[in-house]
Amino acid sequence: MKTTFRGLCTALGAVLVLAGAQAKADVLFWSTQAKPVEETQAMRSEVLKGFDGKVNYQANDPGPWLTRVQAEMKAGKGSIQVLGGLHGDFTSLSDGLMDLSKIDLGGVKVNPSFMKLGKLGSKEQKYIPWMQATYIMVANKKALPYLPTGADINALTYDQLIAWAKNLDEKTGSPKFGLPAGPKGLLHRFLQGYLYPSYTGSMVTKFRSPEAVTAWQKLKDLWKYTNPASTGYAFMQEPLLSGAVWVAFDHTARLADALNKRPNDFVAFPAPAGPAGRGFMPVIAGLAIPKTAPDKAAAEKLIKYMLQPSTQIATLRATSFFPVIDVNLPNDMPPSVKASGAAIAKMSGAKDALPALLPMGLGDLGGKFNQVYIDTFQRIILGGQPIKRVLDDEAGTLRALMKKADAPCWAPDAPSKGACPVN
Repeated sequence: MKTTFRGLCTALGAVLVLAGAQAKADVLFWSTQAKPVEETQAMRSEVLKGFDGKVNYQANDPGPWLTRVQAEMKAGKGSIQVLGGLHGDFTSLSDGLMDLSKIDLGGVKVNPSFMKLGKLGSKEQKYIPWMQATYIMVANKKALPYLPTGADINALTYDQLIAWAKNLDEKTGSPKFGLPAGPKGLLHRFLQGYLYPSYTGSMVTKFRSPEAVTAWQKLKDLWKYTNPASTGYAFMQEPLLSGAVWVAFDHTARLADALNKRPNDFVAFPAPAGPAGRGFMPVIAGLAIPKTAPDKAAAEKLIKYMLQPSTQIATLRATSFFPVIDVNLPNDMPPSVKASGAAIAKMSGAKDALPALLPMGLGDLGGKFNQVYIDTFQRIILGGQPIKRVLDDEAGTLRALMKKADAPCWAPDAPSKGACPVN
């Protein structure tokens, strides 16, 4: 009986050892991204299939994702190895994240502007940028001969864009520039992430500054040569395809049809720059390791794998998020992906690149935050009201909103303690 019992213990011990080894080999990848079933499946079967080890990829909504992360951090131990999320998902977790400043990425160079964002305002690398989406510009090639003399379409300024729009209007007989200014359009992102940062280096604190006054005057100048039907546009791919607009700004997903259906007729390019830089709004997802991760080496190994060129391309196929490193896209990618990818790389890699993050920390007040910019646009551009008076008025609304949300500043504004101030 003793022998049998010993044999049973030996067998059980072997099972436990094997189970422990298996548990150690399974890297729990806890993510807020690639949540749709088809994307989750593609992550597991395509993106992660080349990893030397077993990965348990779990996609969750931000609420449950954060709850478990915080619970493990509070307990001082956990099973999550790698965290995947948007920049805003990490902002409240900074103290519980490992410093990845010395991580080995195998020689891969990640976009430096995004790496800076990954520090979360600290001196440590709190997350490694993983993938990105953003907004770009697209032009019908018929518009190119009307570019102002000396202008480089991949390095335009707002003054050159205005001159281009003016040339198109005057020489073709009608305004050919367009913005998604309809009720379901994304004009507020253009204002928040492109115009404001390019002139003020800010999204919130300098809302009513002299630089902001200049920005709105420039937009008034541009609006003179903008197709008035823009106030009804939601997706700019439609007026581009119809020919009503020859030059447009929008989210990459809302320009895709034009680039896919008539790839030889259109060119994608970066947003313009202003005095403060080339403001643009990247939707940045990153990879982090919680301090409670049971195997840091395995977690770093997975992050290194996720940043390799082949994995970045596989991630693009699975999620429609673009790489954060320079890669040569395969020929079998859709035309919209190739055109947008090249424009994004030029924009995010520009020397004057100025990333402006999506608003964060606002909770259910996000819609009211966006409305401040829309109301300002309608009053100044459509209503013709004095710029400074409108900015002073709307700044009061914005200030009250930020205080109510108690939302700290986000890039490009400098970090703040407490609610982001509206000067």
